[in-house]
Amino acid sequence: MSSATNAQPIEPTATEAIVTETAPPADESLASELQAPSLSRAYQCQCGRPVFLRNSRCLACSTPLGYIIERLGVMPLAPAEFVGAEPDTFTLFGDPNGRAYRRCANFLTPAACNWMVPVPRDGDAASFTTDGLVPGFCLSCSVTRTIPDLSIERNGQLWLSLELAKRRLLSQLLALHLPVVTRLTDPVHGLAFDFLGSMPGAGHVMTGHQTGVITLNAEEAEDAVRERIRAEMREPYRTLLGHFRHEIGHYYWDLLVEPTHWLEGFRQLFGDDREDYATALRNHYDNGPPPDWKDRFVTSYASSHPWEDWAETWAHYLHMADAADTALSFGVDARNVELSGDLFEMADLWQPDDPGAPQFLDFLNGWVRLTNVLNEMSRSMGQPDYYPFVLARAEVGKLQFVHMVITEQRERSGLPAMVGKPAEPVVVDGAATAPEPAAEPTPPAAQPAPLPQP
Repeated sequence: MSSATNAQPIEPTATEAIVTETAPPADESLASELQAPSLSRAYQCQCGRPVFLRNSRCLACSTPLGYIIERLGVMPLAPAEFVGAEPDTFTLFGDPNGRAYRRCANFLTPAACNWMVPVPRDGDAASFTTDGLVPGFCLSCSVTRTIPDLSIERNGQLWLSLELAKRRLLSQLLALHLPVVTRLTDPVHGLAFDFLGSMPGAGHVMTGHQTGVITLNAEEAEDAVRERIRAEMREPYRTLLGHFRHEIGHYYWDLLVEPTHWLEGFRQLFGDDREDYATALRNHYDNGPPPDWKDRFVTSYASSHPWEDWAETWAHYLHMADAADTALSFGVDARNVELSGDLFEMADLWQPDDPGAPQFLDFLNGWVRLTNVLNEMSRSMGQPDYYPFVLARAEVGKLQFVHMVITEQRERSGLPAMVGKPAEPVVVDGAATAPEPAAEPTPPAAQPAPLPQP
């Protein structure tokens, strides 16, 4: 990459480095009630110290670390010692004859990527491949199509913030067995991210999704800018990760809902997606949400159109699942908290007779308990509520719908989605036929630092 710099990979912060306590057993924590949907977020170095999703080196013992897709987590590494191993090749610590990996080409760029790239050898499974990846780059960086102009000094930090949020998103999608497919593998339905900055005379870059291409305004990675927009829009919550989760919701609507048997249920819960989108948005911005939106939607923006209701609900589900997984991983106990509202019941669900309904209800009510604790923690530090939402009972059915769509995909997949073809029959001809309007991306020539394509 022509814009590479001498930026150092991200290491643990001082706070992260001193955490040594072991999480209590699951039966002594909220874990038995949360039943979170996906994965552990508590990673360990070979020395026993905790490490975190963004880390590339253990601060305690200097062991190299990297995110391994097959393990869905950050793993300790060791220099490869097998015959013929090339320099800068690694294996998992303690497995010198196992699979081999290299650092992503973005490891020493401002993106500081800690994801690992497969180095296939004879005897490896066919799925252990670099097919679909930009040469030298990991899966996460291979779906980044355009990056901010690095000749502008501040853009290096903005790019890092964008990539950190995207890597967390993708790690969760992989754990949920959702298809993560590059446009090199599938030029029609593959995923691509354009991180663009507004340029003089070119108009404002709008964050949005269109047929697999997700455009994000890089300025949103600057905290002060994002907070100003949040205040102007009177939003209780606005984060980079929230943007990623919302826009990826549009992408998965195209793949998992619109061309499938789920469409009828979607229209029952969310409304008719054939409603004119531009008119609906214009009405929302001109007249505001309906007075009773809090009784029917997770956010005011969700009331603008069924597509936005889906994307906001999808993002909310991912927020809940990841936060619950993280709390479960570290043994957070919220059983004795005083609740600010009643727990939900089976009658509140969209399909209470679904075999997975009891588990989903346990997860949902565990989430209610957890958020009361997290809000009190935020208040104790003089911060806004960690979870500034109140789930309406009407929204519970929509969350269950999202849960059921994802659960079906997980059951169909059987293994974490990789860089090859998504599990059939998720992607079908014409799947991405309901575009989510967004501003046309600035031509690549106006953004001088796109990732190289083969």
